[in-house]
Order: sequence, then C-alpha cells, then structure tokens
Amino acid sequence: MRSILCCLLTIHLSYAAVSARADDVVDRPTLTLDGAKSVAAGALRYAHEHGAPGAAIAVVDAGGVLLYVERIDGTFQNAANISIGKARTAVAFGKPTRAFEEIVNKGRYAMLALPEIAAFTPLMGGVPIEVGGELAGAVGVSGAANAAQDDEIATAAAAEFMKSHARSDGGVTVVPRTVVDAGFATDATLARGDGFRVDASHREGPGEAEVHLNQTDIFYVLKGSADLIVGGTVSAPRDMAGGEIRGSAIEGGELHAIAHGDVVVIPHGIPHWFRRVSTPFTYYVVKSSTR
Repeated sequence: MRSILCCLLTIHLSYAAVSARADDVVDRPTLTLDGAKSVAAGALRYAHEHGAPGAAIAVVDAGGVLLYVERIDGTFQNAANISIGKARTAVAFGKPTRAFEEIVNKGRYAMLALPEIAAFTPLMGGVPIEVGGELAGAVGVSGAANAAQDDEIATAAAAEFMKSHARSDGGVTVVPRTVVDAGFATDATLARGDGFRVDASHREGPGEAEVHLNQTDIFYVLKGSADLIVGGTVSAPRDMAGGEIRGSAIEGGELHAIAHGDVVVIPHGIPHWFRRVSTPFTYYVVKSSTR
C-alpha cells in the first residue's frame, strides 16, 4: 500500500513539474527563411507591377532578426539598410512605421531620441506580419518612387502573405488590419463563406449603375460622401456574369446623400448607382446571397 502511495505521489509531482515547465514557455509563430523569401517575392512583384523605379526589401522574424534582404538593380545603396531599420521598427512596436513618421511630423521630436535606446527608423515603409493573430515578423521597403509607395509595397506584400496563411478556427475568420488596409487600395475581398462575401472598396469617381439579382448589398461608409441613386430604371442595361446587370446610369430613382458612418442596405433586384463621390470614398461591402 505504501509503495502504491509513493508511486502515485511521484506521478503527481512529475505531472506538476511538467505543467509548471509548460507554463514557462509560449509557442508563437515566426517567419522562416522560406517565408521571408515569399514575402519579398510578393513585394518585388507588386513593385514591378506598379512601376516602382527601385526598391530594397528586408524581412525580419518575430525577434527582429534579419532573414532576407533584396535590392532591385539601380536602387540607391543605403536603401537596403533603411529597409532593415523599417522592418525592425515595425516588429519591435507591432505597428506600421507610418504611424511614427506621422507622430514626428506632428511635432513630437522627442521620439527621434529613441535610436539611443533601441533601433528606431520612423519612416513609412515598415509593416508587421501577423499569423493567427500573433506577430510573426515584419517587412521593410525603401527606395521606391516615394515614401507612400514604399508603404504601399510593404503593405501589399504583408497582406498577401497573411491572407495566404490565414487561419480559421471553428468557422471564425479574423482578417488582420494590414490585410484590410491593403484591401481598400485594391478593392479586395477580405473574407467569404457560405452565402456571403466581405469586400473592402473605394471609389475615385462615379461608377456604373448595378442590379444584383441574387445578392443583397450592405454598405458601411468609412470615409467621404456620395450621392447614391436607388430604384428607377437602368440605362443601356447589359447582362453580366453572376446574376448582375449593369448600365451607364439610372433614369428616375431616389437620391440618398450618404457619408461617413452611414449604413445602406440594398435588397437584391434594386438598381443602384453612385452618381457622385468625394475623394477618398471608402466603404465596406457585405454581399449576402439570397440563393
């Protein structure tokens, strides 16, 4: 009996020790060399497709360790070092470096003293990369046409990688902010499922009149304002794929002035047309299928 008790006590203590050790360690994702090369390839592809005159791309892991750097021929030499600084700053603070450039530009020059304490490059073009809601690394870009394009390339590369590694747990999908930000620049689909789709959309001017025969559109306006015409008759209608009709304008119909914060629900079969938009005009679109 005594030996049994001793055995049970030993097992209990061993289990407690293992549990305690398990609590001392956290498993988190981090980019590998292959992952870093994939991010860089996405950045280079985006840079070439959008006419960037040059670019240096650096990718770091979750600890800020440099994994990969590549510089397009003709890009000024120090762009590589600057891109590394941007990537390390983005991963160290867990946010895009554009936020720090904006803070400094608004007069908080005390932040420029941070390099004396830790690596800090407050220039647009560094973007963190998340996998499963955890920080896995970051990408930095320097040497494109301007600071805005540096940021655009880095944002697009991070978004592409995160979208391809998105996790879905129990049917729940979380779209990282970086993916959302990039989505508004390209009119991207952020998520889709059985009977629905969520898009990030923006408009630079009036569009075509539309009728969705099998989908209800739900708009949530983030920025800008627009004149939205609903109802009436579509001019010069033509059938499109996916149960959609488009035309040049709407004859008749009802005018709705919509702006930031408004939600608009357009049932299937109702013509609608953005006759005028301010710039920038960005909005979420939830498309719910009726069948």
